[in-house]
Amino acid sequence: MKAVILAAGYGTRFLKDLQNINDQTLKDLIGTPKSLLPIGGFPLISYWIEALKTVLEPKDIYIVTNEMYYSKFEKWKKNYPFVTVINDGTSTNEGRLGAMSCLQLVIEKFEIDENTIVIGGDTLFYEDFHLEDVLKQYEILYQDNNQANLVLSYICTDEEIKNYGILETDKNCRIVAIKEKPLAKDTTSRQACPCFYLFSKHTLPYIKEFLNEKKDAPLNEKDAPGHFLSWLVTRKPVYFYSISGRFDVGNLKTYLLCDKYFQDKKCELNYLQ
Repeated sequence: MKAVILAAGYGTRFLKDLQNINDQTLKDLIGTPKSLLPIGGFPLISYWIEALKTVLEPKDIYIVTNEMYYSKFEKWKKNYPFVTVINDGTSTNEGRLGAMSCLQLVIEKFEIDENTIVIGGDTLFYEDFHLEDVLKQYEILYQDNNQANLVLSYICTDEEIKNYGILETDKNCRIVAIKEKPLAKDTTSRQACPCFYLFSKHTLPYIKEFLNEKKDAPLNEKDAPGHFLSWLVTRKPVYFYSISGRFDVGNLKTYLLCDKYFQDKKCELNYLQ
């Protein structure tokens, strides 16, 4: 199994928030990619690396970032020399490849043909999440059907539903449809889906097919992984695993909430294991 952490975003919302505050300590974060923001005293992405290296061969962990932040990740990885950091070659938000294209870049460059964990580099979960438990569930699914894929899901509020991809599922925990940022009246489901996926190796070729099909579409139709999932669930079996909640560090407010949670809980760096 491989793991790819998507960290090539430019954090434009977060940057705007930082530029409009007077707190110098927070202003000092300008220029820090979201994946390297300090959470509970550690870079956000380090929590994932500590967990992943206990279940995978360390050499099988990849991070994809951009030209603007590549040197910062190279400096960070002095503590994790086994991690491979890839530069997607872009230098502006307007010129970004998009998450799915970044994932395909890693798959092609390293000829990945194994089951793969895909993680959003600005995402963390509550302290009751354990990577090992998720992998055990996936192993059960995979032994029954090697075409199966697994995503995470948690219950969001009516107010939050318009911000997320929402899963519609059957009684067997299989996803039958995904609504991207719907209105509350558009679905009875409140199952949000964070960027954490376990893709079967048989699914990986479908990423290229999806991108080819969407090659002339606006970037926002192929950037968010949720759009790929919506496309995938009609072609491959995708199941969900329930968790209690997540932090999506998209702006200053969510960053401060996440940092406070980890400070209050005194989470250890290995808490995701």
